[in-house]
Parts: sequence; C-alpha cells; structure tokens
Amino acid sequence: MNRIHSLLPEIESEEAVFIESLLKNKSDDQLQNFAMLYRSRRREPQLLLFTALLGFIGFSGIHRFLIDQIGMGILYLLTGGLCLIGTIVDLVNYRNLAFEYNQRVAMETSALV
Repeated sequence: MNRIHSLLPEIESEEAVFIESLLKNKSDDQLQNFAMLYRSRRREPQLLLFTALLGFIGFSGIHRFLIDQIGMGILYLLTGGLCLIGTIVDLVNYRNLAFEYNQRVAMETSALV
C-alpha cells in the first residue's frame, strides 16, 4: 500500500487497498502511468458533495453527470432531484457514489497500462 500512497497521496485507505489489489503485479513504470491516468479521471468525494448540494438551489443532478450517470442526471434535472428526496439520499451516500465510480475508473485504467 505504500507504493500506491506515495504515487496517489490524496486517496483514502479503502480506495488504496482496492487499487493495490488491482495493481499488485504491475511494475513501477506501469504504476506511475496508472497514477497519472487515474488522477486525471477520478472524482473527489467532496466534489460530488458540493455538486449534490447545488440541487437545493435548482441545479439537481450535476453530480450524476460527473460520475457518468447521464440518464439519472437528466431525470434529476427534470424532477428537481426526484422532489429533493434523491438529492438528500445522494448527500448521505456521496462517498459511496464516488468510491463506486473510482473503482470503475481504476479497473478501466489498469487495463490500459
């Protein structure tokens, strides 16, 4: 886990454990390439929290667009965040939304390096 934290110090421990298991057989050069690509594509949980909060002032669903859930983003925009209930649920689960998206990105990126 030290190799991952030295390349990606901003990630949380659960994410680091997942990435370490995904990249355990990769060389140092491959890890550096992965870190560069992954850092540009991953989403910070705080970004999702902030954009979900925008749902309370009329911009619901922006956080769903950021995690490539375009259909849900459009649904949230058209329904006011499913009458704010979906927005509230997403505010509670913003870390899980970010982690699931980042897992998908990590798997896609690891296949490229």
